[in-house]
Amino acid sequence: MKTFRKALLSLSLTALCWHSSAALAKAEPQTWTTDTISVQQVFSANPDIRFTMEQIMADPDWLGRQPETAFWSPDSSTIYYQRKREGSELRDWFSRPLLAEGNGELVKLAHWHQMGASQLVYNSDRSKAAYVFEGNVFVLQNGELLQLTRSNSSHSRPQFLLDGRLVYQQGWDFIAYDFNNGSHTELASLKTEDAPKAPAVPKGYLAQEQHKLLEFVALQQRNQAERFDAQQQLRQQNASLAPAAIYVGKGQQIVDASLSPAGTHLILASRKQSSRNEKDIMPNYISATGDILAQPVRARVNDFKPEPQKLILVDLRDGSQHELSYTSLPGYNEDVLADVKAENAKARGETYKSAKVIRDIGLMTDWYWSQSALRWHPNGQQLAVMLKAFDNKDRWIATVDLAGKKLQPQHRLHDKAWVNYAFNDFGWLNNSETLYFLSEESGYSHLYTKGLKDRNPKKLTAGTFEVSNPVLTHNDQYLYYTANVSHPGIYNVYRLALANGQIEQLTNLLGSTEFTLSPDEQKLLLRHSTNLLPPELYVADARPGAELKQLTNTISAQFRELPLVAPQVVAVPSSHGKHPVFSKVYLPADYQQGEARRAVIFNHGAGYLQNSDLGWSGYFREFFFHNLLVQQGYVVMDMDFRASKGYGRDWRTAIYRQMGTPEIQDLVDGVEWLVKHANVDRKRIGTYGGSYGGFMTFMALFKEPELFQAGAALRPVSDWAYYNHPYTSNILNTPDIDPIAYERSSPIYFTQGLKKPLLINAPMVDDNVFFQDVVRLVQRLIEQEIIHFETAIYPVENHGFRQPSSWLDEYRRIYKLFEQNL
Repeated sequence: MKTFRKALLSLSLTALCWHSSAALAKAEPQTWTTDTISVQQVFSANPDIRFTMEQIMADPDWLGRQPETAFWSPDSSTIYYQRKREGSELRDWFSRPLLAEGNGELVKLAHWHQMGASQLVYNSDRSKAAYVFEGNVFVLQNGELLQLTRSNSSHSRPQFLLDGRLVYQQGWDFIAYDFNNGSHTELASLKTEDAPKAPAVPKGYLAQEQHKLLEFVALQQRNQAERFDAQQQLRQQNASLAPAAIYVGKGQQIVDASLSPAGTHLILASRKQSSRNEKDIMPNYISATGDILAQPVRARVNDFKPEPQKLILVDLRDGSQHELSYTSLPGYNEDVLADVKAENAKARGETYKSAKVIRDIGLMTDWYWSQSALRWHPNGQQLAVMLKAFDNKDRWIATVDLAGKKLQPQHRLHDKAWVNYAFNDFGWLNNSETLYFLSEESGYSHLYTKGLKDRNPKKLTAGTFEVSNPVLTHNDQYLYYTANVSHPGIYNVYRLALANGQIEQLTNLLGSTEFTLSPDEQKLLLRHSTNLLPPELYVADARPGAELKQLTNTISAQFRELPLVAPQVVAVPSSHGKHPVFSKVYLPADYQQGEARRAVIFNHGAGYLQNSDLGWSGYFREFFFHNLLVQQGYVVMDMDFRASKGYGRDWRTAIYRQMGTPEIQDLVDGVEWLVKHANVDRKRIGTYGGSYGGFMTFMALFKEPELFQAGAALRPVSDWAYYNHPYTSNILNTPDIDPIAYERSSPIYFTQGLKKPLLINAPMVDDNVFFQDVVRLVQRLIEQEIIHFETAIYPVENHGFRQPSSWLDEYRRIYKLFEQNL
C-alpha cells in the first residue's frame, strides 16, 4: 500500500492498471492507477478520545463552519466567501484580501452590494463589469460603482450589447441602459398571451343580425376598430414608444429566452403551461397550527407528461416570429426505443413493428451548470443551442441560420442508455466562430472544439478520466478545467493552450480541488479538501508549479484532536468486468490480529455520486460513524458501485433498465474482498444506506438474502414508478413504455426474499422519496407475513434530515441493529 503523507502530492503513475472499454468510440489511453491510496492525519490527534453518537450527530457547527460560496473581487485582490453563522441557519459574508492574514473580516450588511458577484459580466474591452445584487443591477467602471436599478422588482441576467448599452431582464422584459444619456429602454417584452387583434364583427347568425339591425352595436364595433388601428399607427410612427410586445400565445410557458449582443434578434423556447394534478400532495402532520396540511409535491414518473418545446426566433427589427423546425437534426424521427418496445410487446404476447416517430425535443438541462442552453457568439452573428430529446437518448448542438431561419446541426451525442445530465458545458471561442464543448462520446467526458466549417469536431483531451468545469480566457489563450487524471478520486486543475494543444497541470494536490479563475485571469481561487480535512480556501498563481497560499483556517480545535482513521481507497476486483470497484475501507490498526471481524458496507445515495474519492465527503456524519465503528473493532467499506460518478460513461450506464443488479453484484465482490483481505467473517457483515443507498439495502436483502446478516434502509425508494420523471426516465425509460425495467428494478417486487433483520427509517415530509414508498412496502411485507423488520418514522424530517435529535435517533437504531445481529 502507498500512503501519501503530505497534502501536496507528486503521484508517480507506475501502475496504470485501468482498462477502458468505451462503448461509443475508440478506447481511451489508460491513465488511472489502481494502487491503494490514503491520506494521513496532519494534526496532533488525541488517541484517547472516543467517538460518541451524541457528538457525531450534533449540530455540525462544532466542525468549525467551513467556507461555502466564494468569489473574487472585481479587481482580483480580495476573496469574498460565505460562512455559516454559529448557532444559526443564516450565512455571513467575509472579506479576505490576498495580502492579509487570518480568516478575513466580517462584511457589514451596508456593504454587501459592493462586493461584486460570482458571475461578473464584462463589456467587449473589459472596461465595465456588471452584476446583480438582491435583484438590482450594478456596474463597476474605473473603480466607481454605479447602481442602475433600485426596485422591489427583481432584475437579472445583465449583458452588454455591441453598441455599449447594458441590457438586463425584469421577468421576460429586456431593458437596455444607455451610459451616454442614462435612459432605460425596453427592447423586448415577452407575453404569454394571444396577440391582440382588431375588433371584428362577431360570427354567428344572432350576432350578425344584431350588428346589421342596431346602429349602436355597429358604431361600438367601428369605434373599437378605429382605436386599435390608431394605436398601431402611433406605435409605428412615434419612436418614443417601446416596440410592441412579443406574444407567445395563451397557455404557453416560456422556458428560456436570450437576446443577441447585436440587439437585433431574440431566441426563445416555450411549451404548454404545465398543470398540477390535485392528487400530487403530501400530508404534513406537524404544523404550526395543529392542522394536517396538504403540501403540493412533484408528479410521479408514471403520471408526468413532458411537453415538447417550440424554439422561436424573433427579429426585433420588425417583430416577426419564426418557429425553427427540428427536422434538420439527425435522428429527430428515429424510433430509438424500438428494441425496448419490442421486448415489452413480446412479454405481452404481442409484436411491435418499428416506425418513424416525431420525438419530443427541447432545451438541454444540466443538473450542474448555471449557464443557458442558448449561447450567442460575442459578435452577435452566430447563435448555438443545445437540445435534448425527452426520451433521453440524444443531445444536439445546433447553430441558427439567422437569415434562413433554420437550425444547422453541428454535433450529435447519441447514447443507447441515456445522455448524461452532467458534462454538457459548451460555448464559443471569443475570437473565432468555433464551438467548444464537453462530450462523453469516447466513454469519458472530454473537451472538443468545432469550427462551423469543420466536418468533425477536434478532440482536445484524451484518457480514462473525466474533464469538467471548462473556463475559457477572454483572449482564447487557455481553457482551464478540472480532471481526475491520475486516479479517479483525485481532482486537480489543468489548462490547455488552444494554439498548440499543450496541457499543463496547475495543481498537484491529494484530494478534491475546485477552482475559480480570477477576473484578471492571473490567479486561481481553490477550494480544496481531503478525506480528513474539510474544505478550505487557497490561492495560487495560474501557472504550473506555483506556490500555494492558504487563505482560511476554520477547522475547530475540537475537530483537530479527533483520532480519525483515514480510509484506504482500494481497487476491488470485479467479477463482472475488467474495471475494479474503487472503494473506501476503514480498518482498525490491529485488524489482521485475532478472530475474524464484523464489518459494515455503506451504500451512498443518489446513484450518480462519487464517495470513494479522496476529498471531504458530504456524508461527514457517516464518516464519523464509521470511525466510531472502527474504534469498536468493525471494518467498514464504502463502495463506488456501478452507477457512481467519476468513472466514465460505461460505469454510469451499467444500471440501464436493471437498477439494483450491477450494484448488488459489486457488493458481492466487496464482501469477498473483505473476507480475503481484511480478516472479516462473512457471517457478520451488515449494510446500510440512504435514498439510493436505502434502495440498495432493500435489493441486497431481498435478492441476495445470505449476503448480509442485517440491513438498514433510510428514506429508501421501493417502487421507481413513484419516483420523479427527470431522474427515473433516464435510467428506466417510462412505465408505459418499459414496465419490464420497472418491475426488474423495484424492490417491492422482491420482498418475499427477505430473510434477515431489516430496519426501515422513513421521514414523513419527504418531498423527494415520498413516505408512501415505505408505507406500500410495509403493507406488502405484512401481507406476505414477513415479521423480521422494524420501521421508524420521523414526522418533521424531509429527505435531507435537519434536526440533530432525528439524526441521533436514526443512527442509534442503526448501531443497535448491527450490535444485535453481527
